[in-house]
Amino acid sequence: MSDGLHDITICPMQEQDLPEVLAIEKVAYPRPWSRTHFLDELASPHAFPLAAFDHDGRLVGYICPMLLLDEGHIYNVAVHPDCRGRRIGELLVRRVLGDCQLGGAEIVTLEVRTSNAAARSLYRRIGFTETGLRNRYYENGEDAILMEYRFDNEDRA
Repeated sequence: MSDGLHDITICPMQEQDLPEVLAIEKVAYPRPWSRTHFLDELASPHAFPLAAFDHDGRLVGYICPMLLLDEGHIYNVAVHPDCRGRRIGELLVRRVLGDCQLGGAEIVTLEVRTSNAAARSLYRRIGFTETGLRNRYYENGEDAILMEYRFDNEDRA
């Protein structure tokens, strides 16, 4: 029985992907990023936004990371509501970790809403640790938990 992950293809996000990305963004977040924000990510020399496509070529998720010197950061990740629970988010995060490691990162960081138990659980399962709190970080006053993934010497060998 297939877990569906073999049917997922991850590749660099392109401008023509933005209508589907924005549709997911709109349902995933109370204050979604704009088209201009995604265009800025696509144009940034440090960002490498990725898109996940199913076997039918439908965009089912995306992630917006950056890598600057030896530090990676995940700014935004979302999966289409119809596709949640299929480990697509995990696949995207693990891909970013691999790309950051290949690029020489020692650490990858992110912020996650305190109320987002599913994401926090996913990140912990992958190996992120909670390292701090940003009070009232989000537009609704919700706190953000700071998380980081550190590559140890064995990871970098």
